[in-house]
Amino acid sequence: MISKEDAETLRQLPSEEGLKFISSRFPETAVFSTSLGQEDQVITDIIFRNKLPIKVFTLDTGRLFYEHYELLSQNNARYATKTEVYFPESSDVEKYVNEKGINAFYHSVENRKECCFIRKVKPLNRALENADIWITGLRSEQSENRENMPIIEWDEERRLYKYNPLIDWNYQQVLVYLQQNKVQELPLHKKGFISVGCEPCTRAVVAGENPRAGRWWWENSQKECGLHTH
Repeated sequence: MISKEDAETLRQLPSEEGLKFISSRFPETAVFSTSLGQEDQVITDIIFRNKLPIKVFTLDTGRLFYEHYELLSQNNARYATKTEVYFPESSDVEKYVNEKGINAFYHSVENRKECCFIRKVKPLNRALENADIWITGLRSEQSENRENMPIIEWDEERRLYKYNPLIDWNYQQVLVYLQQNKVQELPLHKKGFISVGCEPCTRAVVAGENPRAGRWWWENSQKECGLHTH
């Protein structure tokens, strides 16, 4: 249970101390979902370097960049641990592809959201079973949809707390942490891929563009996959 006092404490604590607080309050039932992006690499480093009792997992959609797998392997080697990997149900993928086509997500927002639901949301829900608190790498400046997200909130649909330790960080703070702590990151970031999702759904952004502009660039939408929307 997170009280109002606990929530206020988390708002005041630096991210590293906040993660320590959460791991002590929810030992073995705190989980962190990493997409292997820059923000998530910051949190991964904090968790593994401090040996916090937080389960770290990632979602393999089957359409990721090759660089994702390289970084995942590097993380496991560096921290001498293993990030758990969750996959979509093969029957769901087969049905979608055989009925709608291998790249049907380009044809409509509805198709794209269905693909995200199959490849991301359903595996995420499996990963969150028995968890009491879900840690994410969300930052408020990433998109308009995230501007008003609090540092900790109750997810009514999934019946757990959601903790966003980097919600108030700016992009420069993320870069400074990665450099100072020599944290590995996707080489794609240096090629203009700031927010990196599945390979066919991500393009590089140019100077001045919102980092999320490269996600599902062919559509006008909220640029979310359903993981962080209710």
